[in-house]
Amino acid sequence: MAIGIMLAIAGGVFVCLQNIFNANVKQHVSVWTTTALVLFLGFFGSFAAGLAFEGTGLFSFQAEPWFWFSGVIGVGVVVCVTQGVQTLGPSRAISIVMVSQIFFGLMWDTAGWFGLEQVPFTWQSLFGVLLISGGVLLFQLGPALEHKRFVKLADAAQKSS
Repeated sequence: MAIGIMLAIAGGVFVCLQNIFNANVKQHVSVWTTTALVLFLGFFGSFAAGLAFEGTGLFSFQAEPWFWFSGVIGVGVVVCVTQGVQTLGPSRAISIVMVSQIFFGLMWDTAGWFGLEQVPFTWQSLFGVLLISGGVLLFQLGPALEHKRFVKLADAAQKSS
């Protein structure tokens, strides 16, 4: 379990770094050029690693054919998250992506879609998603509310002097 937790944390670091890098590339070229570059380099990196670690086993496909198209879904991931990071900033965009992943993961686990083993729905899981969503909302609105409060206090202090 500890290894799984460490890998998940490392995955989070990689996702955040990749999206910051992608947003910086996107400032200089189109989102489609950025996406093509990311996926092209990712293909060569994973192909080289696959050959190094798996040899010819790399070419043994066991999944259902429609799952092979997850790379096409990756285009949507790169485009949407890159645009989101550029528009909202990394911490806001990634926090929203995280809540979305948790919510849809819960839905798909509960429904048993996409070949997943069906997991019973629990109110604790829903409460957890809502609690995380509330934390993200607080994170999103916190600076704006604090700024508004600061401005009101500054205006009140200015009026009283």
